[in-house]
Amino acid sequence: MKLYNNIKYYLLNLSVLMALSIFIIDLFIMPIYVRHGEGSYMVNVKEKPIDYAIDILVSEGHKGLVSDTLFSSAFRPGIVIDQYPSPNMRVKEGRTVRLTVSHAERMVSVPDLIGRSERSAELDIRQAGLDIDTVYKEYNSDVPFGNVTWQYPKGGDMLSKGMGMHLTISLGVPPNFFQAPNVFGLSKKKAINQLEKAGFSLGKVYYRQNEDLIPYTVLDQSVKPGTVLENTIAIDLTISVLDMQDIFNNIIDQ
Repeated sequence: MKLYNNIKYYLLNLSVLMALSIFIIDLFIMPIYVRHGEGSYMVNVKEKPIDYAIDILVSEGHKGLVSDTLFSSAFRPGIVIDQYPSPNMRVKEGRTVRLTVSHAERMVSVPDLIGRSERSAELDIRQAGLDIDTVYKEYNSDVPFGNVTWQYPKGGDMLSKGMGMHLTISLGVPPNFFQAPNVFGLSKKKAINQLEKAGFSLGKVYYRQNEDLIPYTVLDQSVKPGTVLENTIAIDLTISVLDMQDIFNNIIDQ
């Protein structure tokens, strides 16, 4: 019976000691371990100028760091538009706060695209950091098929990066119209081929002595290159020769 009482007394004392130990750990040791009571709620520095925001963070015992920049016209330049940790989060003293700051939109120079092929113009637009908004197409007798006849904004203007451009692409000569080709400097055979390809025929052939060009190449044509006509006609050519006597000899031989 005495042994039983001793065991009971021992267990009772052990229980009291364990309860007291848990109480002491919970009240004193655990708060120290988790640093309970240290830190504070994160201050809100959004919509404040970056210099002022950093001053606020420093006064709260933190450090401000610009970690990202947003190029936008929706905010005044140099304004904090986001932060991490977020406002009202519980943080320890000395925390580095990452800030996203607004910046004026980047401006780029618009390339001059008039006369360029559509593909070449597209590559230049992308390389400049711009985009293509709309593409119009129209008949144009002065600009070859597939080339740019008009652009907006014009070359040399400044535009916000990522903005779109407007282009007009030539469809060439209108249907049922004929445009005189430029055959200057071509051989007689190649000139005739170009005339026929454009829907024209060869008219009279004249010869003129000329020492600057290779013999038997085109010096002149009766219809100005690029002229658009509603009906096809014969185009006269003037051909270069070194010596007019050669022409007379050919005529006599015939």
